[in-house]
Amino acid sequence: MSGLPVNLYIICFITALAVSAALTPLFRLLAIKTGELDKPTEVKTHKVPTPLLGGAAVFAAFAFALVCIRLFTSFPTGTLRDLRIILAGGLGMFVLGLVDDLKKPAGLSVKTKFFFQFLIAGITVYCGFRIQFLTPEYLAAVISMVWITGVSNALNLIDIMDGLSASQVALCALGFLMISFPSEAVYVNFASAALAGAAAGFLPWNMSKKYKIFMGDSGSLVCGYILAVIALGASYTNVNPLGVYAPLLVLAVPVFDTLFVSVIRMKHGISPFKGSRDHFALRLEKAGLSRPKIVMVTSGATLILCSAACVLTLISLQGSIALLAVTVTALLLVAFQLARIKIS
Repeated sequence: MSGLPVNLYIICFITALAVSAALTPLFRLLAIKTGELDKPTEVKTHKVPTPLLGGAAVFAAFAFALVCIRLFTSFPTGTLRDLRIILAGGLGMFVLGLVDDLKKPAGLSVKTKFFFQFLIAGITVYCGFRIQFLTPEYLAAVISMVWITGVSNALNLIDIMDGLSASQVALCALGFLMISFPSEAVYVNFASAALAGAAAGFLPWNMSKKYKIFMGDSGSLVCGYILAVIALGASYTNVNPLGVYAPLLVLAVPVFDTLFVSVIRMKHGISPFKGSRDHFALRLEKAGLSRPKIVMVTSGATLILCSAACVLTLISLQGSIALLAVTVTALLLVAFQLARIKIS
């Protein structure tokens, strides 16, 4: 146990939430004045040009909360270094996403984005953030880089509907906090609390009809990066070896959407990197669900999956096998049903 009082994590969460809620409308005004608006296209589903730069508020709130908590807390050895690396890597992802946002509608090329994403992921892995249960080390390093890049893009891909990505970020971060709290991974706890608060503070503005603002690639990429890195920081369980797969349950919704659209696109001869309106959320909308209901249903699913992830770290090997089998089966059934919904 870290020995740090629970109220520090609560303070970290509330600080990030308050700062994010206060900064988001300011960045919205800045986006309007500078003309940084996301315009509708054949792929994008919003109706009118909408201010970007919400990601700036989220990342600023995340960083501010961690800096503030540092001023009043004596971190265990190594925690400050770990948080600095996360902030540096997050800043790199934020800048990459911001440049992509500023170059809209075309944006950066896929090759350019992947190059810099893998570069940031590689530096992060070099600094010690990697999958701990795999050997040899070079394999763990490569898969860790793929994990960081993949999750970063998964949160970017799911950012297609008001409130969807931000709610997933907040809930997934709280899920990691719930699982990692008993461990000594203090940096995971603080980073999770700060990210959850920053996303939660942004969420009401993102879902507002009158004062709407988007997170942009700058926000979704940095949130995905932080979630991917904190997922590498907890040991999860000493009870059974399958507990290490808990992050896949926590992040199941964005990972599911990424795999789902990739398979669907390749099946139809389309590059998985080419945007199209085949995401699960848009299929649910086509089936008759309103967007607020889709966000609610998806959030409920993530809460269940986070609870399942927590259970996975506590039960026996036999129980964990059964839990994972049921979860995978359920996701496959959902995928087959979603694929039957025509989107054209």
